[in-house]
Amino acid sequence: MTPLLYGDLVRWYRLLDPPADHADEANSYREALERAVPAAETLLDLGSGGGHNALHLAERFRCTLSDISEPMLGLSRELLPQCEHLLGDMRTLRLGRTFDTVLVHDAVMYMTTESDLRAAVATAFVHTRPGGAAVFAADALRESFAEETDVIEGDAGALGLRCVAWSWDPDPGDCTFITDYALLVRDESGVRAMHDRHLEGLFPEATWRGILGEAGFEVDTFGRPRDEDGNFDRCFLCKRRA
Repeated sequence: MTPLLYGDLVRWYRLLDPPADHADEANSYREALERAVPAAETLLDLGSGGGHNALHLAERFRCTLSDISEPMLGLSRELLPQCEHLLGDMRTLRLGRTFDTVLVHDAVMYMTTESDLRAAVATAFVHTRPGGAAVFAADALRESFAEETDVIEGDAGALGLRCVAWSWDPDPGDCTFITDYALLVRDESGVRAMHDRHLEGLFPEATWRGILGEAGFEVDTFGRPRDEDGNFDRCFLCKRRA
């Protein structure tokens, strides 16, 4: 089932996750990819969502964007009409061509089994040219996961949003956690309340490294800005062997 945020609630998505908030994150991806492939020109963004990272990366790379949600691709086309947009699942997409760089950011959190994660990594690998590089940016690893609550609000004309997002782990012994969104959304017809539950994958760093290495990547890491307090989390920078 498609989460409401990527379907029925797409009109409010930019209020929940403003594109401008991704500038520092996207810059860390760009810097990492440029270190690995200095002359890179092309980038494939798997699970590109509303294009909020690609908005910043398209200043440097020629971007192809793929996502499983057509409504989210519609948002992205509004921001990035110059980019190629393709509907596809990161586990099965096969374009028959390669790119200098590949980005897999938070959409990879919807890989909730090792089989799913292995399939997504294989997709990234087959689309990375020999000598190219891929970034995998999971929101959390098993070792670093901590329960947290965020309060989010935004307004744009008749649209308004008030949200509490609660990430929690009902079973620390498995490889998933839950993010529950309690939302009040406003439009021309008034205010309504919604609940949207997201089941997300949570794997140890060793699992990530094992799957990435088995696919054929050389694995390194880099820091991504996590918040305004100067905290960083760890992302994977993966070079495809030439």
